[in-house]
Amino acid sequence: MRIGLFATCLGDTLFPEAVKATAVLLARLGHDVVFPPGQTCCGQMHINTGYQREPVPLVRNFAEQFGDTSIDAVVMPSGSCAGSVRHQHPLVAERYGDAALRAGVATVKAKTYELSEFLVDVLDVTAVGAYFPHRVTYHPTCHSLRMLRVGEKPLKLLRAVDSIDLVELPEADSCCGFGGTFAVKNAETSTAMLQDKMRNIATTGATVCTAGDSSCLMHIGGGLSRIEAGTRTLHLAQILSSTRTSPYVPTEAVR
Repeated sequence: MRIGLFATCLGDTLFPEAVKATAVLLARLGHDVVFPPGQTCCGQMHINTGYQREPVPLVRNFAEQFGDTSIDAVVMPSGSCAGSVRHQHPLVAERYGDAALRAGVATVKAKTYELSEFLVDVLDVTAVGAYFPHRVTYHPTCHSLRMLRVGEKPLKLLRAVDSIDLVELPEADSCCGFGGTFAVKNAETSTAMLQDKMRNIATTGATVCTAGDSSCLMHIGGGLSRIEAGTRTLHLAQILSSTRTSPYVPTEAVR
């Protein structure tokens, strides 16, 4: 299968290891991973903030970059960006685009997937050959849970990881409080929600908290670091790409 990899803004600027891990994992499973070099932001943050006309150029570029018929699927390590492409791009194209944009968006929408749903639903695989001998808890991000409805797919993948100690996160489906610009406009509420999430993570005794979105991991990880919780955050792709012959090695010690 020829897979177009979308890096996302946070992946490109702050969490490149999650993007690399996605590419390594998909290649290890026998697929041809390509990276359209002209890709840019998908426009999600503009649309979420109420600017629907402004991201038309971004939506058009995304459709052009990934609309190539040689690309069988578009995969990204982000539930929120996948949700934007599948749910928000058609809305923008319908309201402010032309016929060509609407057609391009429809083509790309039909082959766009968040990583876990691509692995489970399209490739029909849960055991990906991963090895991760650490205690892990999983936070289901809001867009993956409520917009894409990935459900148990990430957990199915994690349960199949060799030597992992996977522990359930209490109140897992509660939002971590990030929500993009929500955290900026409603800082006190966002902080209170984050504190609840961190308390629940602490009860698990996990050394790693994982999720499918770097944005939520950035928010949770920042909070855990500030209180020196002893728990690091790590993208799902990085756990799944870790093997016995090439294991994940932390870049810094957990305090």
